[in-house]
Amino acid sequence: MVRWFATIRSAICAFRSMSAAYERLGMATTWQKIQLFYQEVLDNGDKRTDSWLLVYSPVPITCIFLCYLLLICVGPKLMAQRQPVNLKPVLIIYNFAMVCLSAYMFYEFTASSWLANYSLLCQPVDYNTSPLAMRMAKVCWWFYFSKVIELSDTLFFILRKKNSQLTFLHVYHHGTMIFNWWAGVKYVAGGQSFLIGLINSLVHMVMYLYYGLASLGPHMQQYLWWKRYLTSLQLLQFFIVTIHTSYNLFTDCDFPDSMNAVVFAYSLSLTVLFRNFYYQSYLTKKSKQT
Repeated sequence: MVRWFATIRSAICAFRSMSAAYERLGMATTWQKIQLFYQEVLDNGDKRTDSWLLVYSPVPITCIFLCYLLLICVGPKLMAQRQPVNLKPVLIIYNFAMVCLSAYMFYEFTASSWLANYSLLCQPVDYNTSPLAMRMAKVCWWFYFSKVIELSDTLFFILRKKNSQLTFLHVYHHGTMIFNWWAGVKYVAGGQSFLIGLINSLVHMVMYLYYGLASLGPHMQQYLWWKRYLTSLQLLQFFIVTIHTSYNLFTDCDFPDSMNAVVFAYSLSLTVLFRNFYYQSYLTKKSKQT
């Protein structure tokens, strides 16, 4: 009888040991799958851009994003008992520097696409290392890097205690663009994604010109009556990108459908958010004034 109980106890212990081993094996397999997926993310990119800053792995840009979120959470609290920082000289230099960078990118997108006879309707990525293909890839990287630089907009708002500017639209737009264009430069540095960079560079050239003029002082306000039309221009760009991408989703074009689907969903979300911003900022205020 004692031996029978001992046998049962041994069987139970063996079963528990086997269960624990299978669980560890399952966990190891899941971890291995994650490692395999991550390795595929690294290896399946554009070999031309892998060695460029912040491109090969998503880890650095993810760390920047996490620091950005930390800044948004902690920054306003740290500034709560402090006076706003006078950043006028910094803002003047920053905004007009961004105008110059946006103008440079607009020119490069335009020139590269024109010389390479790009199609506006369907343009596959040229993965060659020819001068024109590399020129397009490089301006795509500069556009991606400009989105990292533009995270400074949020820092300036916090230091100046302009916390009302830290809206969901602002954080969503700035925080997601860096990931969208990391993927763009990592996998499709060129092709029909050039149109997004071209239009957005033009819009940001106008936008940072507005901010640059505004940073000169209150005496410039009389010349800044066109802010409403700047928002309209931003809405127009998202509408164009949405239409352009939706067209490519339903045509036979040698450009990744996954990228088209992401861009379509993203541009559609920005269209909705900017439309709501336009309505709240201009139409609602106008109806209250009347």
